[in-house]
Amino acid sequence: MIPALELASVAKSFTMHLRGGIHLPVVRDVSFAVMPGECIALGGPSGAGKSSILKMVYGSYGVEDGAIRVLHRGAAVDLARAAPREVLAIRKESVGYVSQFLRVVPRVPAREIVAEPLVARGLERSAALVRADALLARLNLPERLWNLPPATFSGGEQQRVNIARGFAAGHPLLLLDEPTASLDAANRDVVVGLIREGKRNGTSFLGIFHDAEVREAVADRVIDVAAFAPRAAA
Repeated sequence: MIPALELASVAKSFTMHLRGGIHLPVVRDVSFAVMPGECIALGGPSGAGKSSILKMVYGSYGVEDGAIRVLHRGAAVDLARAAPREVLAIRKESVGYVSQFLRVVPRVPAREIVAEPLVARGLERSAALVRADALLARLNLPERLWNLPPATFSGGEQQRVNIARGFAAGHPLLLLDEPTASLDAANRDVVVGLIREGKRNGTSFLGIFHDAEVREAVADRVIDVAAFAPRAAA
């Protein structure tokens, strides 16, 4: 079986140009795979590089060394060497991302935000809105908010829109960055249910879960990112 995601000897560092070109290593030799239907949690202390790994997999951060192979259209594509248009195609079809913050076009209603990835993938707008409404209802967002822009929503309400948008499109691989951080217990349970259903349907997940109960409920394995810390200079 081909992995949904495979990282091989990946390294990342940053150069602080405003600080005299200081070189700041983040991670080295990051190697692991995520199989179809598997949920992998990235563990380790704050600053270990968990979010940097997610952003490299999504193509938001460049890769200094190594390979990040994503299953796309039946073949493993190395994101570290993919052209920008190919990265955009992979995001549209194969890799979704639920961040900690909702970043959307202002004045667009919540249900349209959730439906947009489905419309972009070719689903009729009416069917996409039905799927959006079902997810918003499942995540207990009051129906009176569905046709309103989420800029004035509470943090928890915005995150539920964010989660609904991420799960709506049905990407084979979904990246989750603290998806339940601003949710109450009832909605955390809903997210756990969505992840478990996704796994049963073959969706793969790579996520950061600081909530230990959520992590234990959904993760098949925990990767300790501290193991990929850069070596100290001699």
